[in-house]
Parts: sequence; C-alpha cells; structure tokens
Amino acid sequence: MWALVAPTTPVALSWTVIAVIVVAAAALSIPRATWRWFGLVTTLVHELGHASAALLTGRVVRGIRIRADQSGEMLSAGVRGHVLSGIAGYPAPAIVGTLLMWAVTQGWQAPALAIIAVALVLSLLVIRNAVGLGIVVGSLAASVALLLFATPEWQAWSLLAVGLALLVGAWRGLGAVLAVHARRRDLQSSDAWLLARRTGIPSFVWLFVFIVVIAGSTALAAWTLASDLGVNPLVE
Repeated sequence: MWALVAPTTPVALSWTVIAVIVVAAAALSIPRATWRWFGLVTTLVHELGHASAALLTGRVVRGIRIRADQSGEMLSAGVRGHVLSGIAGYPAPAIVGTLLMWAVTQGWQAPALAIIAVALVLSLLVIRNAVGLGIVVGSLAASVALLLFATPEWQAWSLLAVGLALLVGAWRGLGAVLAVHARRRDLQSSDAWLLARRTGIPSFVWLFVFIVVIAGSTALAAWTLASDLGVNPLVE
C-alpha cells in the first residue's frame, strides 16, 4: 500500500510536455462540449471549498447538491464561520489546481491522488442528489484508477492537466459571477451578494477578494511550472 502512495522522484518536464498538457487542459475546460462535463467537476470543487471552510470553522455541513446546469449549493449550520465558508467557494478550484501542480513538481502525485480519493469518499457522506453522486463517483473512479494502474509519469501528466483545467474553471466561474453583478440579475446565486447581505460589506469588496486569490493562485502556478522548467521568473 505504501508503495502505491509514496512520493517519487519528480517527473522531468519539458516545454513540449507542458505544451501538450496545456492543450489537454484547454480541451477539458474551454470547448462547450467538454466544459459541460468538466464544469461539474469545478462546481464540485467549489462546493467542497465551502464545506471544508465550514468544517474548519466549526460549522456542521448538512449537504451538498450539484445540478446539471453547473450550479450547486452547500448547506451548513453554526453560529460562526459563515464568512470564511462563503469566501472559499470561487477560489477553491484555483487553489486546488495550484496545489496539484505543486505536488507534481515535488514528486507527490501519488499522495495527491490518495488525498483526493479520501476526500471524495468522505464527500459521499454529504452529497444529496444524483448528479452530485455521479460526479463524485466518477471522479473517485478516475483517481483510484490512476493510483492503481498509471505510471508516475501518467499520474503527473494527468494531475497537471486537471490542475490547469481547474485554474481555467476558476476564471470561468469568476467571469460568470462578475456577469451576474454586471447584469444585476440572479444575484441570489452569487456568493459575493450573499456575503454582502450577511456582513454589510459591499459585494464589490468580496468580488475583489475572489479576484486577488484566483490571480495569486494563477501566478503561483505559473511560477511553479517556470521554476520546474529551469526558468527564473525574475530574470528577463
């Protein structure tokens, strides 16, 4: 068992490999046909971000629902932690994507897959609808298959592609919530609007927080890859 989840020597990456991975990530997260499905994974990560922050602040997670239109909800109860929980959703895909990319550059692709599998198994306790269950089971099956049958190279390449796709998904989600506020329609679907109602702090402040965290995660992911390729981002 330890051999399956132990760290390995980091997989060597080249510009060619990175280019192929970028194409694969774009294929997952940009075309409408594939985004229809991968967007559900991004929504799951979004809602698990809410749930993780809720648990860390002592709240009780009542349930998570993922809908086919890529919307979702996480219900929790408690007297505190609602602000951190509310903030955590939109940045979660970017943070997770960046962590996956960092794990690959450290040779931690197998431990990362094991952690993902455990998190998905635990999430089964709070999933409350069929679409959400299907996304969790499918993601769990893919994670376990990579862990059991893939070489370290394929594990690394797969996690890099998923990590990059999650970063794109985070920006797509941010664009969607910004569009909601620009149109002033369906505001109740916006975490920023909900946070504004709970705290009295205007929505644009929370939107700015989302932008900063997602942009920071993207910059860190780019730095991670550049450093692994032997490029010093501070040297022109």
